[in-house]
Amino acid sequence: MTQYALIDSANTFFRARHIAARQADLSEKIGMAIHLTLASTNSIVNKFGIEHVAFCLEGRSFRKTISPAYKANRAVAQQAATEAEKEESEVFWETYSDFCTFMREKTNCSVLRHPEAEADDMIARFIALHPNDTHYIISTDSDFLQLIAPNVHQYNPVTNELIKLEGYFNDRGKQVIDKKTKEPKLLEDPEYILFRKLCRGDSGDNVFPAYPGVREKGSKNKVGILEAYADRDKQGFNYNNFMLQRFTDHDNIEHRVKDKFELNKVLIDLKAQPQDIKDKVDLSIKTDVRVTVTPQVGTNLLKLCGKYDLAKISQQADSYAKWLNNPYKGVIHENNNTNP
Repeated sequence: MTQYALIDSANTFFRARHIAARQADLSEKIGMAIHLTLASTNSIVNKFGIEHVAFCLEGRSFRKTISPAYKANRAVAQQAATEAEKEESEVFWETYSDFCTFMREKTNCSVLRHPEAEADDMIARFIALHPNDTHYIISTDSDFLQLIAPNVHQYNPVTNELIKLEGYFNDRGKQVIDKKTKEPKLLEDPEYILFRKLCRGDSGDNVFPAYPGVREKGSKNKVGILEAYADRDKQGFNYNNFMLQRFTDHDNIEHRVKDKFELNKVLIDLKAQPQDIKDKVDLSIKTDVRVTVTPQVGTNLLKLCGKYDLAKISQQADSYAKWLNNPYKGVIHENNNTNP
């Protein structure tokens, strides 16, 4: 069994600039982004004995072809940004591109990207191709909660929390205490988290609800999400009653819940990509995992540290160089229909 760290690269890099001090200048924010990305990876590698690290990058999602509204809200937000914000964003993207090039050309980590897939898809399909291995997803994105399994965990590099089926754990390995309940913070059933999201949509990604206004727990006269979920395998009265409901949208167009639910499944469920996308992404992963060896990785790291003033990392360069030096030595599962 091999242990992998799968980095949601853009998420980790761009989230980092928001935790920098308000008075920090642009160069300090950039340094913080690179530092957090590398330091969080280094922490996980050392803590859990990771044998190979894969940085997963964004392509133009196939979902935008299926639903033009998908993430269209982000383009609107970008247009509303000030000139200073746009300039800062441009510099961050240039630095991020430079960082990804460094990882691809100057280290032995894998850098995985397909032009029709998101980083989420690369991560999900990498897990699918390695069902007998253990995976640590590094990301703040709650979309990955649906993938949590006995062999799949998520590490949030901002809160420094490890999310497992058993719950949320801090860097000392102790369970996080929920501030509201004062009880250990537990993880809901990942399948139910996904089912509820398919019903309610995802406003962050501009995915509309399959059942607007639906309650989690139903009433005497109306089936809720909980009841439909409990009946999903048998697909009895509660499930069918729920799925066959109809509603009218703001354009006065009538929809059936089941149809919108199935659309949301393709947009949200990381195991439900169209088969042709799975095939393309799987081939990309098989082709791009880093099996060749790049020399002088430690020297390359020190040059990066000098370029971006990463003093703390340069002081621990040997620790970072160990995993930056490790190429992929795993075995890809040939049944590419295996779900993560």
